[in-house]
Amino acid sequence: MPIARALTQPNFDTRWSSLRRPSMTQAPQAWRRWLTDSGSLTKRLVELSKGDFRVEVVSQGWQRPTRSEAKALRMNSREYALVREVQLIGQGQPWVYARTIVPATTLTGRQRPLKLLGNRSLGSMLFTDPTMRRGPLQISRLRLQDTKTDVWARRSLFYLSDKPLLVCEVFLPALQQVK
Repeated sequence: MPIARALTQPNFDTRWSSLRRPSMTQAPQAWRRWLTDSGSLTKRLVELSKGDFRVEVVSQGWQRPTRSEAKALRMNSREYALVREVQLIGQGQPWVYARTIVPATTLTGRQRPLKLLGNRSLGSMLFTDPTMRRGPLQISRLRLQDTKTDVWARRSLFYLSDKPLLVCEVFLPALQQVK
């Protein structure tokens, strides 16, 4: 059963900082472990939810990435990419809003199934692929338009067989309430 969308889309075309920059020290202590963990977020959320976890697709389709996303992926600003937005839901609450940008050139060969994930987690595919490499994490504080709430997010490039995709994960306030 679908639940209401957790948020109107935050502005992903924002300034992102490396973990070494002072902006990391501005992140509340409660979020720092989430922002810096380079392991599988899906695995961590499944454990935290005691198995009451699911992925809900908010949207998926071909669109132009934001300027910031295109720059990170070294794409031409006029190019289209597969953009997938999902909510990661634990214990019935949206905990994370995730946005993935997959250039068309990445969706070839063994990476073709990326466009057919449906409600499966991207992490389950990424962290089992022996060719996967992860680039450095970047963080940012984003504003949710519907609530005017600031939230923390991280993003990083992943490479599958040396082909890039960009994953951004926005940590929602409900995640802090989990015991």
